[in-house]
Amino acid sequence: MSDDLSKFLATRPASAERPLLGLTVLLVEDSRFASEAVRLLCLRSGARIRRADCLRSAHRHLATYRPGVVIVDMGLPDGSGADLIRQIKQSGPSAPAVLGLSGDPGKEGEALAAGADAFMPKPLESLAMFQQAVLAVLPPEERPLGLRVVADETVAPDPLALRDDLTHVAEVLAAKPDRAALDYIAHFLAGIARSSHDEALEAAAEPLGRAETPSSSDLTKLSGIVQARLEAASGF
Repeated sequence: MSDDLSKFLATRPASAERPLLGLTVLLVEDSRFASEAVRLLCLRSGARIRRADCLRSAHRHLATYRPGVVIVDMGLPDGSGADLIRQIKQSGPSAPAVLGLSGDPGKEGEALAAGADAFMPKPLESLAMFQQAVLAVLPPEERPLGLRVVADETVAPDPLALRDDLTHVAEVLAAKPDRAALDYIAHFLAGIARSSHDEALEAAAEPLGRAETPSSSDLTKLSGIVQARLEAASGF
């Protein structure tokens, strides 16, 4: 969406068909696949989206723009999404609404404890559920008046974005990651596995999130599955 078109849309009132028209959403998410899904959901809802892929980038965005809603993934490459949520909500009465996001439903409590207004589990693909979640955290005066058409629609992100995410995972695993890197990849993989409905990948990634160090056989198995998914995606 071009800046000129975004400025034009921002002057128009929200409607039943585009209930988020005029709203700017800041998405803090390192997965390209998940980001593409949210981009499509925002586009179909009328919202303008900006993306930050880490905490540092998010702080730069927040210092420059005033989003109406911030969607924060709970596991980021340079720290915890909970810390960012806490900082945003402690910034004063004009703080934007914040939604936590994760492929691990167990992260909901952490997000809410940090001050998030709500939590969304991955995968994000239902237009109706996305719109309802965002509208629920907006001030009443910013919600469209009248009845709203509930769209029975889902989005399908570009598989090239999934391939990029898997390439990132393969590179981290090949570098013999330490415990901190394994914790990050465990969260990252949980998100892309759920978003792509890949139960085998999710099961293989599960040992990474344990307190103890995963065995070499667990890592070999996971690396093999990631490589198989990359080979299958090579035609995209």
